[in-house]
Amino acid sequence: MADLKILLIGNGGREHALAWKLSQSSRVESIFAVPGNGGTATCPKVQNVTSVSAEDFPGLVKFAQDNGVELVVPGPEAPLVAGIEGHFKKAGIACFGPSEAAARLEGSKTYSKDFMKKYNIPTAAYENFSDYEQAAAYIDRVNHDVVIKATGLAAGKGVVLPQTKDEAKEALKQIMVDKAFGDAGSEVVIEELLLGDELSVLTFCDGYSIRSLPLAQDHKRIFDGDQGPNTGGMGCYAPTNITTKELTDKIDKEILEPTILGMRREKQPFRGVLFTGLMITSEGPKVLEYNVRFGDPETQTVLPLLSADTDLAEVMLACAGGYLDNCTLTIDLKFSATVVVAAGGYPGSYAKGTPMSVQAPPAGSTIFHAGTKLDGNQLQSAGGRVIAINSVSDSLRSAVDASYAALATKVIDFEGMFFRKDIAHRAFRDASKTSMTYAQAGVDIQAGNDFVEKIKKAVASTKRAGADAIIGGFGGELDLAVAGYTNAPVLVGAIDGVGTKLMIAQSMKKHDTVGIDLVAMNVNDLIVQGATPLMFLDYYGCSKLDLASAAAFVEGVAEGCRQSGCALVGGETAEMPGMYQGEDYDAAGCAIGAVTRDAMLPQLSNMTEGDVLLGLGSNGVHSNGFSLVRRIVQATGVDYSSPAPWDAGKTVGESLLTPTRIYVKSLLPILGDIKGLAHITGGGLVENVPRMLPESLTAEIEFGTWEIPPVFQWLKTNGNVAGSEMCRTFNSGVGMVIAVDARKADAVANALSATEKVSRLGRLVRREEGVAGCVIKNLESWN
Repeated sequence: MADLKILLIGNGGREHALAWKLSQSSRVESIFAVPGNGGTATCPKVQNVTSVSAEDFPGLVKFAQDNGVELVVPGPEAPLVAGIEGHFKKAGIACFGPSEAAARLEGSKTYSKDFMKKYNIPTAAYENFSDYEQAAAYIDRVNHDVVIKATGLAAGKGVVLPQTKDEAKEALKQIMVDKAFGDAGSEVVIEELLLGDELSVLTFCDGYSIRSLPLAQDHKRIFDGDQGPNTGGMGCYAPTNITTKELTDKIDKEILEPTILGMRREKQPFRGVLFTGLMITSEGPKVLEYNVRFGDPETQTVLPLLSADTDLAEVMLACAGGYLDNCTLTIDLKFSATVVVAAGGYPGSYAKGTPMSVQAPPAGSTIFHAGTKLDGNQLQSAGGRVIAINSVSDSLRSAVDASYAALATKVIDFEGMFFRKDIAHRAFRDASKTSMTYAQAGVDIQAGNDFVEKIKKAVASTKRAGADAIIGGFGGELDLAVAGYTNAPVLVGAIDGVGTKLMIAQSMKKHDTVGIDLVAMNVNDLIVQGATPLMFLDYYGCSKLDLASAAAFVEGVAEGCRQSGCALVGGETAEMPGMYQGEDYDAAGCAIGAVTRDAMLPQLSNMTEGDVLLGLGSNGVHSNGFSLVRRIVQATGVDYSSPAPWDAGKTVGESLLTPTRIYVKSLLPILGDIKGLAHITGGGLVENVPRMLPESLTAEIEFGTWEIPPVFQWLKTNGNVAGSEMCRTFNSGVGMVIAVDARKADAVANALSATEKVSRLGRLVRREEGVAGCVIKNLESWN
C-alpha cells in the first residue's frame, strides 16, 4: 500500500538519484523535494517545494506535520551537521541521518581524526593546528608529502595537495589567515599523503548493523588524466576492478565495524548512511575521511546497482528505526558508470541560466539532474556540475561506452557544456600509465626486509654454543659438534608456509598439491645450505576440521617428503573457531636436515669474479607472489574454473596450483662441485641471489638466457607489471640459481640436464660501490 510521504532536502544530483530510487518503492505515495531541481520536478511521485527554505528547520518541521510526512531524508551535509535530525526527532518524525553529535564525523576533521586514533581505525599520520605559525613550522619539520584539510565544512573543496613546502605554507596562509574557506579554516589537519587507489563506500547503518553498497571510485580533478583543480566529482564507476572479498572483508572488520562500535561507545550511535573515503595502500585500506551523507556522484552510480527487490524507503526506515538487520539489500552483479556534465569554466566562474536540451536516454542509461532548474517549460543550467548520465551494463567497458555514446548523440546539449572523456580510466590503465605491484596487492617485500633488521638484536641475544643466532638467510643452523656432541654434523632447520596460494586451493577444493608446496618451500631452503633433508613436521590450523580436505593436504605433504627423501615424523592439527572463518585453513611446516661443517654452503671464501651462474627452471609461479596473482586474475574477470590462457588442457586454478618444484634429489649428487645455491622465493631473483654471495661480488644476470613460462608473460601483460617488479616478486621461470667455478660449469650443467631444465644465466663480477647484489641486464627488453 502506497501511503508513505517523504520530505527530501536538497537540490543536487544526489537528491535527484535518491528521489528516482525512492519513487520506485511500492510504499511511497509522494515525495516533497525542498527545493529540488529540474530533474526532481519531472520525477514520478515528486513535487518540488519552494515555499519553505532548506535552512529553516522549524519551517520544515511544520511543513512535514501539515503534509503527513513520516520520513525525512536530508541530502547535503550542512543540515545534518547543524542538527536537523534533532528537530524532527522532537516532532516524532523519522529522520534518515545522524544526530548533530554523530555528524561531527564530517563536521570536524579534527574530531574525526582523533576518533580514528582513539579506536585504532587505520588512517594517515596527522597533526591538528589552530595556529598558522605552528602549522608552518610543522611543514618545515616533516620529511613526507602532506595533505592539508580545513577542519570544517568547505563544500568538498577544503583539501589541498601541495607539491612543495612553499606551496604547503602558502595553502596554510590562504586557509588559516586569508580565510579562503571562512570559519571552516580556523583549524586545519595536516596529514601524511597516502599513496594507492582511492575508493569510497556508502554504508547503511542503524547504530548496530551495517549494509554496504559496492566500492566506487570518484574522479575529482576537472581534466582528463586527473589533471587540474579539484571539483565535487566529474564522474564515478562501480564496482572497482580491485574490489575483492578479501578487501571488503578487511574494510568491514578493520574500519566500518570499529567505527560503528566506537560511535556507540561515544554515546552517539550513528544512524543513516556513512560515506567512507578510503586509500588502498600497500599496508591495506586506510580512511581518508568520513562523510555523514550520500556522496555525489557516488549516489548516482551505486543506487542503480540496487536490485529491483530492494526497497530504498524500507532500508531508510530500518536505519532510522534500528532494525536494519531485518532488512534485505541485494546488489545486481553488473557495472555502473557515471559521467558528469559541467558548465564551461567550472570549478572557476561559470554561466548560469543557459538553456538546455535533454532527451530521453537509451535503455540502460539514466540522466540525473544537479545544477538545473525549470523556468516555465524551459530547462536551464543553475550550477557548476549541471547534469550527469549513468549507464549500467554487464561489463564496465560497455557501461562506460554506453554513457559516452549517449552523450555523443546529444541526449544532453547546452552551450559551453564540458565533461571528462576518461571516466574509469584507472580501471583500463595500461603499462604506460601504471603497473600493478606486489605492494599494491598488500604485500610489501621491503617491509619484510625491514622487519628482519628490526628483530636481529633480539634474535642475537639467544645465541648459544653451536648456534650463531643470525637470521635473514635461507634457514637456521646448529653445529652439534660445537654444542658438545663429538663428531656430530651441523643441523639445519627451515620453516615456511604456502601463503595465499591456499586461497586458490580452497576455491578449487583441491588440497593435495599445496601439501607438496609446503614441503618444497622448506627442503629447497635446506639444500641451498648443503644439507640433506631428514625429517619434516607440519602444522594445520582451521576453524573446524574437514576430514576430506585435511587428509588430502597431508597426502600432499607425504608426497613432498617422498620426492625429497625426508621422513614425515609429526605435526599439529589445531581447531580454532573464531580464528578462522568457514572452510579457511592455514598451514606451516618445518624441515630438519644435516650437513658436515666442511660441506656447508655457500662457500663465500671460494667465490671469485668470473664464477658462472646457472639456473634451474621452475614449474611456474611456485608458492610466492600469489597476492598479486589473485589480484591480476580478479581484475581480468577470469574465473579459476575457466580454461587457462597459458596452459592448454587445464583450468586457471589447476595450472596455478602446480606445486613448487623440489630440487633436492637433482642437486645432492653434485653439491661438492658448486659454491653456492639460491632458492628463488619471495623477493624473486633480485632479492634471493645476493643471499648466497659475499659483499664483494655482484650477480650479473643476462635477461633472455632462460625460458620464461607462459604464465609469467600472461601475468605481466594482464597486470601491467614492470619487468623489474616481475623479477622481484616471482621466480619468473628460475626456481634455483647455482654459483659454480667457470671450469666446472659445463660438467655441472650436463649432470643436471638429465632431470632439470638448465640455463646459463650470467656470472659474478666485482661489486662496485652503490651497485646492488644482483643486476639483471637488458630487463627493459621484456615486453
